[in-house]
Amino acid sequence: MVHPSSYIDDDVQIGEGTKVWHFCHVQRGARIGKNCSLGQNVNIGNNVKIGNGVRIQNNVSVYEGVELEDNVFCGPSCVFTNVLVPRAHFPVHGQYQRTLVKEGASLGANCTIVCGHTIGRGAMIAAGAVVTRDVPDFALMAGVPARQIGVVNEQGEIIER
Repeated sequence: MVHPSSYIDDDVQIGEGTKVWHFCHVQRGARIGKNCSLGQNVNIGNNVKIGNGVRIQNNVSVYEGVELEDNVFCGPSCVFTNVLVPRAHFPVHGQYQRTLVKEGASLGANCTIVCGHTIGRGAMIAAGAVVTRDVPDFALMAGVPARQIGVVNEQGEIIER
């Protein structure tokens, strides 16, 4: 299902059961798995890879260089970057830092993921947190900059503080 207000460029793969809601743009070369949901006003950049069962809430841009593995949750207005030193006069022309969000990780509303890092499997990033380094599997991260404040289980329950 693709809402008529959305744009899907050429050379895009969208898996069965995936829903693309209002005002989205999926750019050339993007690969989106099965049973995903792209909320209103989501932008998927060129050559982005998204696994199966991913939920991307409203107002999220997943830029080139970012990969989301299976069952990742991106809360409303979470932010990804793909250039460490952005300068308008010195564009990088496709030389983007890689960011990997591993299987089952959850990113809270309005969090920021600075490029060049890996978010571990099952990790949870609190709303508004700013991730500036790699995140271990099942870590609970909060703050600016984000620091580990606990450990969660597969269901997201805090098992250690």
